[in-house]
Parts: sequence; structure tokens; C-alpha cells
Amino acid sequence: MSDSLPTQWDLETGVVAIGSGGGGLSAAITAHDHGARAIVLERAEQVGGVTAYSMGEVWIPGNHLAAAAGLKDSVDAGYRYVKSLSLGYGDDRAILNQAVHGPVALKYFEDKIGLKLLLIRDLPDYYFPANPDGLAEGRYLEVAPFPAQSLGEWQTKTRVSPHVPYGLTHEDIFHGGGMANMMSWDFNRMAERLTKDERCAGPGLAAAFVKGVLDRGIPIHTGVQVESLIHDGRRVVGVRASKDGKTLHIRAQRGVVLAVSSYERRPDYAKTLGHQLNPVSMVMPTVDGAHLRLAGALGARIGRVPDVTMLGFHIPGEEQEDGVPLWRGALPFLGLPHTIAVNREGKRFSNEAFYRSVYFALDAIDGGTQTHPNFPCWVVFDSQARAKYPFGSLMPGQEFPEGFGAKADSLEALAQQIGVDVQGLTQTVARFNGYCESGVDPEFKRGTHPWGAFMCGDAAQKPNPNMGPLLKPPFYAVQLSRMAGGGICSTGLMADEHCRVMGWDDRPIEGLYAAGNSVARMDNGALMQSGITNARGMTHGYLAGRHAAGKPSDLLQKEIARLGL
Repeated sequence: MSDSLPTQWDLETGVVAIGSGGGGLSAAITAHDHGARAIVLERAEQVGGVTAYSMGEVWIPGNHLAAAAGLKDSVDAGYRYVKSLSLGYGDDRAILNQAVHGPVALKYFEDKIGLKLLLIRDLPDYYFPANPDGLAEGRYLEVAPFPAQSLGEWQTKTRVSPHVPYGLTHEDIFHGGGMANMMSWDFNRMAERLTKDERCAGPGLAAAFVKGVLDRGIPIHTGVQVESLIHDGRRVVGVRASKDGKTLHIRAQRGVVLAVSSYERRPDYAKTLGHQLNPVSMVMPTVDGAHLRLAGALGARIGRVPDVTMLGFHIPGEEQEDGVPLWRGALPFLGLPHTIAVNREGKRFSNEAFYRSVYFALDAIDGGTQTHPNFPCWVVFDSQARAKYPFGSLMPGQEFPEGFGAKADSLEALAQQIGVDVQGLTQTVARFNGYCESGVDPEFKRGTHPWGAFMCGDAAQKPNPNMGPLLKPPFYAVQLSRMAGGGICSTGLMADEHCRVMGWDDRPIEGLYAAGNSVARMDNGALMQSGITNARGMTHGYLAGRHAAGKPSDLLQKEIARLGL
């Protein structure tokens, strides 16, 4: 049940945004700009949320920056692309709503808060050219280096990321040899930016929205735990929260926006709401499903789509805040030359250079043995890879720390160490090495996705940037853990075109909104396209803020009429 009305409010405002990632911040900004007072409540002591942990890509088809660069695209093409790849798990109206409003929200924040996004040139959509509506470039955007000193006292309170090189833009990385060739990056430029605290990637994107909130005088309260929603019998009118052991009743005259990301730091939620067994996580400990507990008390409906399963590893000694182990994602290491991923039979099971292939294969179940045949799994590589490429924070040639991975002078000895089938591994490597001569992988088509070649390959490796033989001992292996999706989970709150949370009666719960990863992924279904998460958070915040302020957008209805849907 929700809380009853208090006899006295400790604080009153128009819109309460719970969560300080892109969704919550954009909702507060939009509500304020449309005439409603707003505040932001953040459970942690730092702001920026999962947005600040990301690579900062924003994927928006039909955006004006691509058009200005002479690149041909359209909202319709973006809609068709997502719909065709959602496998029917999405909702056509939700997909169209994101397609229509993504470019609008982008232009809005560019004009209103001075958000400066840049085209990421030459970065193709995941499924280009296989999908007819995929593009070779133009839909990926990233923030220009953001001067964090402009945040004043909030400079140190705004998150940076332990996962991404936020001193460099994508252009810097790609022109410096790509993700594979870190040793060729311009570290002088990185050092200069870090010295000035000019933030790129997710930290820069989050900081830009924090600045937009601060410029408007919108209060941000950190260390605030929202305990429950307050409902007056007709609508949500506020929240009960706590800070430093004190209970706070905060009135929201226009509405409450839940923008707290997902639930992946709750393993029991991951198991029961998704199909994630014993997952680890790369995000902060506060991402534990608060939106589901808060809205669930009011009968909110949830929706589920296929999981975004990932793989990760932990290097001993690396920790997050509060001593929590720091887990790193295995992308892009799996797709590097001289590297393969194998199951317990020592066999490859997917296209390692395209993580969607890897992660869907992990979830396969062998009905004959009632097992997951491809999990557990290991990444296996040779000394060529170790000499050329970093592995997480371990630089080329750097010895692995005690207790991390396995190392052996032969593949047979390596297989015995890690407990995989010896003959299976040796035969797999021999077969893969033969494929490397022609650069053609007839089993899994490794290196055929331009996105994978660009993000996970080495352009200097011929004839296939993702394929190089495993020949030189010693050989290495690291067991990989199943990782939740970086805040992108399978289950979220159902919401309408204005991001109002829906009840099981298929009616909106008045006064309650959701944004970003708190919203069920009906706007992309089974598709995961990097950058779509930041785009939908920004768009949801824009839509929720407008509606809460009494000025809802009618663009979706106009588009439906135009298309005759």
C-alpha cells in the first residue's frame, strides 16, 4: 500500500524526479521549462547515475546533426529498423513514439541547456548492412568534451566512470587505432583533458544534464532514500523519504517521475524477473529495483522482453564504491584477434566479435541434458594478444595478478587447468587458426558485422580485423561471469506515450511517471543497440516532464494519423 496523506509536508514542489541519471534530470529540466517547479532526489551521494557509467553514445535516427552533415536518414527508417529487429517483443506504438520524439528531445536539449552532441563518424548501426534500414553512420552521437569545472561545488559530486576512457571522444579513440590499439591513443590529449576535467563519454553527457538542472536552480538532494509513494485516492501526490535517519514528506503537485535505472544489483530480482542466474554487475549498488517496489504498491503493471545478457570479469584488487568489487564487461576483448570464447567442451559457440551473438547463445538450453551448454565459458588467447592488446586495466605484456585467470605453455595443459575438454579445445583452435588464413569463419561469420569489426577489431589485422590465429605460447584463459545488462534489464514498468505508469487495469496511475531503464523496453523489444538507452532516457524525461507540467506532446497522434496506423 502507499502511504496515507501526512498532516504536514516538509517540502512542496511541482515534480519530484527520483534518480539523477539522464531520465530524471531531463524530466526535471523539461518540467521546469514548461512551468512546473521541480526537484531531484538521489539515493547516492553522487549524481549522474548509470548515464555517467556509460560510453555516452546517444542513438537517434533522423537527427538534425546527420541531416546537416548531408547524411540521408528519416524517422520512418529508424522506426522500421527497430520494429524489424524487436522480434515482435516490442510495441509498435512505443517504438514509433521513441522514433518520433527522439530527434525532438535532442533538439530541445540542444536549444535549452546548450547540450552539444557530435556525430560519431563511420560508426555503423549494429545490423548494417544486413538490415535494409541500417545505416553506415549518422545515428550515433556523443557529447563534446564538457568542462566539469562549470559545475562548481557539484563537480566532485557528479560521477565519472571506472569503465570508460572519459578523457577521449570516440573520434579520438577510432582515429588513434580503435578500441583494440589502446597503446596508440593520444595519451597527451587524454592527460590534458583529465587535468582540466573535461569529460567525454557518459561522464560528460551526465554532467551536461546536471549543469542544465543547476542553471535553472532546480534543487538536487543527495543521500535521500525514497521509501514510498503517497496517494490521495485519486493520484500520486508525493513521496515519503528518509535522509540521515529523518523522515521527509515531499509533496509533488504535478507528479513523481521514477528514473532509478533497473534492478540488477538484486540477484533475486534478476532471477525472477529475468533469466539471470547469479549475475554480477558493473553498476553502482543503489540500482536495486526501487521503481518496482514503489510503483508496485499502487498496482503498476510490468512488462518483460528478452534479457540483455552480458559477460564480465573481475581483476583482483579492483573495487567500486563501498568496497564493492568492480566488474568489467568482456566487450570488446572477445572479438580481438588471437582470441576465442569456448564452452566446457572447448568449443566456440558464437560470433565473438558481435556480442549479441555471444549473449543470446549463453541463454541456450539443451533440452536433452537440461543444461546451459555454453555456460560457464572462458575467453582463451595467446601471447600475441597479450603482447598487443589490453585486457581490462591490464596493459599489454603486464602479468596477470595472482589468482586471475590461467596460463600454460600448451593448449592441452591450459584445458586441464580450466576444466574444459582437452581434445575439444585443441581441435577448436586448430580449426579456427585455419579460418584465419582466409579470414572467413564458416561456422559463426566472425568479422562480417561492420560494427563488430570497427568496435572489437584491429584494422591492422589482415584479412579480417577480428581474426588472428592462436599460435604463440604461453596461452591464457579467463573464466567469464554472467553479467546483468549495465542497467538495461528485461523487466520494467509499463508506460504510455507520455511515460505515465500503467496499472494492471490498463489505465494510467495519475501523477506517476517513469523514465529510462525504469520503463519496460517495449520501445525496442529484443533489440539492443548501443546508444538507444541514453536516447530513450532523454526522450522519456522530455515526455514525462511535459505531461506533468500540463503541456503534453501530441506528435505521436499526428504521426499515427499520417501513417494511417
